[in-house]
Amino acid sequence: MTRIPAVVLNNGVSIPQLGFGVFQVLPGETQEAVEAALEAGYRHIDTAAAYRNEAAVGRAIRASGLPREELFITTKLRNGEQHLARQAFDNSLAELRLDYVDLYLIHWPVPSQGLYVRAWKELEKIHSDGGARAIGVSNFLPEHLEALAAEAQTTPAVNQLEIHPSLQQAAAVQKSRELGLAVQAYSPLGQGVDLDQRVITSLAAERGATPAQIILAWHLAQGIIAIPKTVNPGRMAENLAAAGIELTAEEIAAVSGLEAGNRVGADPARAAFSQL
Repeated sequence: MTRIPAVVLNNGVSIPQLGFGVFQVLPGETQEAVEAALEAGYRHIDTAAAYRNEAAVGRAIRASGLPREELFITTKLRNGEQHLARQAFDNSLAELRLDYVDLYLIHWPVPSQGLYVRAWKELEKIHSDGGARAIGVSNFLPEHLEALAAEAQTTPAVNQLEIHPSLQQAAAVQKSRELGLAVQAYSPLGQGVDLDQRVITSLAAERGATPAQIILAWHLAQGIIAIPKTVNPGRMAENLAAAGIELTAEEIAAVSGLEAGNRVGADPARAAFSQL
């Protein structure tokens, strides 16, 4: 089995650098998918209240029989519950049937609400009470990170962003790292949009790898935590094997040259959906 590297967060907590995401996995399919991922060797599972599959993730964890301390579980606060962060967190724990999570994130800043700093103060309490081993944010742009830094007592451990070769979010990545946050990529394959890029397919052919493996190896080479999603057990194993691929500096630069501002998801500067 391929050894998965880990990233040590700013509070000393270690997170597997390659995880398994369940965004857009239907609740009825989630338990089977997560059980397959755990069987394949994943130990880092990323869910969210907005995905409505936390309960199924919890069932898969229990069915696996794996010791809780071997797993890294992330969930997230819905946008429409930023004023009720503690209650929302308790609901997520109840859905997961866990005593704690390893990482709890504010899912989006929703700047039009003006509530993310208030929510962060509740996450700080959740962390200090032992409900989450680490706390962080998702989709936070530089201006959101700066506003939070001005008020926060605890620096976020992670900023989870849409990152893939054709959308690299350099400014948000740089600001995150300047402030001491680890960077995590969701939709690390661009929901498939980058798999057919000629640079990617050529490198895959040269390496005897899949295009997804090349992209994931590119993330890992830059110290980015990646959480690809698939319900196909074969692809789960293939994605996990990307940790065994070491790209050269020239190959990394070639993939990085694909930046095109190609955002697949919502723009965090304007996103205002409630997720309820």
